[in-house]
This record gives sequence, structure tokens and C-alpha cells, in this order.
Amino acid sequence: MKEITSSEFDTEVLAGGKVILDFYSTECPPCEALAPKFEGLAKLYGNDIKFIKMFRQQNRSLAEKLGVKSSPTLLFFDNGVQVSETLTGGIKRSDIIKRLDSMLSEERVKEIKKDIKPSISEFDVLILGAGPGGLTAGLYLCQSKINTVLIDIALPGGHVSTTHEVSNYPGFIDPQPGYLLSHNMSEQTKLCGTIYKVAVDVSKIDLEKKEVVIDEFETIKARRIIIATGTSPNLMGIPGERELKGKGISYCATCDAKYYVDKEVIVIGGGNSAVEEADFISKFASKITMVHQFDAFTANKQAQEKLFANPKINVLFGHEPRSFSREGDKMITTVEDLKSNKVNTLVSDGVFVFIGMKPNIDLFRDKLKLDNWGYIKADEDMRTSMPGVYAVGDVISKKYRQITTAVADGTIAAIAIAKELS
Repeated sequence: MKEITSSEFDTEVLAGGKVILDFYSTECPPCEALAPKFEGLAKLYGNDIKFIKMFRQQNRSLAEKLGVKSSPTLLFFDNGVQVSETLTGGIKRSDIIKRLDSMLSEERVKEIKKDIKPSISEFDVLILGAGPGGLTAGLYLCQSKINTVLIDIALPGGHVSTTHEVSNYPGFIDPQPGYLLSHNMSEQTKLCGTIYKVAVDVSKIDLEKKEVVIDEFETIKARRIIIATGTSPNLMGIPGERELKGKGISYCATCDAKYYVDKEVIVIGGGNSAVEEADFISKFASKITMVHQFDAFTANKQAQEKLFANPKINVLFGHEPRSFSREGDKMITTVEDLKSNKVNTLVSDGVFVFIGMKPNIDLFRDKLKLDNWGYIKADEDMRTSMPGVYAVGDVISKKYRQITTAVADGTIAAIAIAKELS
């Protein structure tokens, strides 16, 4: 694996044979989550494909020329020609492997995969998800001398790590950067002794057997499971959204706001996330247009007051996006006035979407009792409908979803499990 600058692009990439190129950024949780996957795959495929990294912030001109609009972004080249589909955002290891395999012969792929040896490990408790709820459960369990493993498809921290500022976490007088708060939580749990297996692909979850397969080759068994998988951003499902994700449409202000210095952006949404992140984006962008379907925001009053006082931000209430497209370097967002049904187009340099979340339960949706919105039902001890399986944090059915409520859930589940296993 090698890191280069744009001056070496022609020789190392275009004339480099088979190449995978990673454009990464600093203060970018998805980039940090990708790094160990990239390094691990370099050890497997490195004799056949060159693994190259490039710091996007110092090579912006080349990144823009190649259509890189988000971090991280993986590009694939074969003898100077870009091949396969670009990968961006929260990139799965399995998706990288598919594209690497397509660049090689079937025989060579089989030879490479012979080096991947299946393994099995056993623990008392397996925690799925390393947000505040999962980290707190891990902390309490390891302090109770219970052998615990924490698994996450990204790096520890959950959504907190992509929140630019947290002003209401107890114990801190001054607002805390989200990445720092989540880092401190993670370090505390790690130093206590919880085993981390993060930035992995979860290939299979068997709640009945209490088994999880990660990266398609390692099986992890446990006596108890805590589900702390949290939520993911909702998609609007309108034309152009999936095609332009990472190519002008972003769901992470912390990751991508820095690339819109003195540019115009659109922010879609009206809850706490939309309002607070719009304020953060205004530190970089010259103009922000917020699009919200209702006549008023649902965010807390303090955040609203700060936003309305910001001269960079304009608001379109009662409007809803209908499609996205690109014209050259510009994003074209078609919006409908919900009162008059008149359709207008908004021209910007980028779009940020913050329209709520959905629970991450795809791998076990049919195994547990859920509420009407798809969240897991749990009792006062965080037990789910399946024996030996607990759930904590944003993924469970409850009225309020905050860092503090997730931490409380993790505490309760860990204490309940510790008493069961003692």
C-alpha cells in the first residue's frame, strides 16, 4: 500500500496497471472505518492490484476532476482506464472484494481466497454496535469481569462521532466535539478490557444460536447478545438520489462540509439534525437554502433561534424535493410548493439530507417483536422477545432518543446480564 499526491497520479495510477485508489479525508469517520479494511485487503490482493491512497484535502483539483465529491471514495483502474463502479461513503468490505475479483481471473481469485482461513471465537457477551449504548454496556460488563466482544461495521462512536458539537451531555460545561466525546467513551471501554472487532462486515446473525459471522470467515459465539445497532439516515426515494449519493448529495456534514467553502448548498429537513448541521455547514458555505415540508421546524427552540439569526441561511417552508440531477458542476434540485403545487428548481454546489432515521435491523427483522415503526420492543431490563437477546439505544422502541438515554439503556442491560451470568 502506498500514499501518493496528484503529481504522481499519472505514473502510479494511469500507468500502474491494476489499481485501487482511496481518496480519504481527516475527521471523517467513514474514512477511518474504511482504513483497516483497505489495509487488510491490500495484504490479500496486493501482489496483483496496487493499493493507493490519496489525501483528498491536499489534492482537491484532481479529486474534482475525477468526480470525487465525498469521502471516502474508491476508484478502480485497469491500465489507465477507470473500471467498475465507484464506491463512496460507508463502504462494505464485501463490495470492495466484488470489484477486486472482477479485475482478476477466476483462477487467481480462487488462489487468493485460499489464504482466508475460517476461525471461531467464543465470548460471554457479544455486543452488536459501538454507539454510546453499546460502549456503555461494554464498559459495565468488562468491569464485572465478563468476557465481552464489541462488533461494529464502522468505528466506535455511532452518530455521535459525526456530530460536530454536543452541548447537553452531563459533566461537560463547554460543548464537546462529537468525535472527541465518542473517542473518550470508546477508549474508556477498550482500556477496561472489552475486545473490539470494528470496521468489519457482518455477514450473518443467528440470534437463536447466539452466533455472528464477520467478514465472511470469522464466527463469533456468545452466551448473550446485546443489539445496539442504532439507526441510519432515511432516504427520500426520489429520482437521482441514489445515483448522486456521494457525488453531490451527502448525509454527513462533519465529513463533507469542509469541501463547500464559499459555495452554495441546500439542506433538506427540519428536525434537530437538519437545523444544527445547517448551522455547522454555514461555517464553510457562503449560502444555505433549507427545504422543509412543514410550516415550522421541529428542532429545539434554542437551535432554531441560532439558525434564524444566521444571515447565510434562508428557509423554504412548505416545500418538498421531487428530484435531483447534475448539470456540469452544479446540483439541480426540483422542489414542489405543497400549497400551490408549483414546481421550482434550485441550483447549488451540493445537497445535504437530514430527514430522520430508521432502525438497523435488516439481518434479524423477522426474529424479534417490533413496534409499528420497526423498532425493537424491549422490557425494563432491555430484554427482547428472544431469550438471551437484549437491545439498547436508538434501535429500541421508546419515546426519546438521546445520547444519555442510550447510555442508560446500556447500563441497565449490562447489569441485568451480569446478574444472570454470575
